[in-house]
Amino acid sequence: MFVGAGPISLLCRSIQTAEIRRRWCYLPCFRPMRSPGKGPAVKPIAISVALLVCSNVFMTFAWYAHLKELNHKPWLIAVVVSWGIALLEYCFQVPANRIGHTELSVGHLKIIQEVVTLTVFVPFSVWYLREPLKLDYLWAGLCLMGAVFFMFRSKLMGA
Repeated sequence: MFVGAGPISLLCRSIQTAEIRRRWCYLPCFRPMRSPGKGPAVKPIAISVALLVCSNVFMTFAWYAHLKELNHKPWLIAVVVSWGIALLEYCFQVPANRIGHTELSVGHLKIIQEVVTLTVFVPFSVWYLREPLKLDYLWAGLCLMGAVFFMFRSKLMGA
């Protein structure tokens, strides 16, 4: 990747919080070529969620795509391919959690990750793996929304 090019560099350009920029954008390939403009500040939580979505797309492929694409290959090949995909997943997940942890607790990050996982998994299983859409996904989603409520209740109600 060239300096100043790519989605991670664009995210770094939009980060207005100096602490997050210092912690995350330290690699030369992630640094913007010029100083950021006066555009709107991107909240660390939004950046964290966006990176977790990217991370979960890779994670879901690493965990389940081999069932469709590599089912005729030995399991060891599926493991090696999945590990390669998982490495990409961690390239998004680690910065997501570091950025998110500047404003959220680990419990908050975990609940967000679970919601993102279900949000990514359901379309993946229906469209990519051709699994039937089940009402159970809705119930699981509602349970997760309850978990989100209880986890973020103190932040939402100002306590």
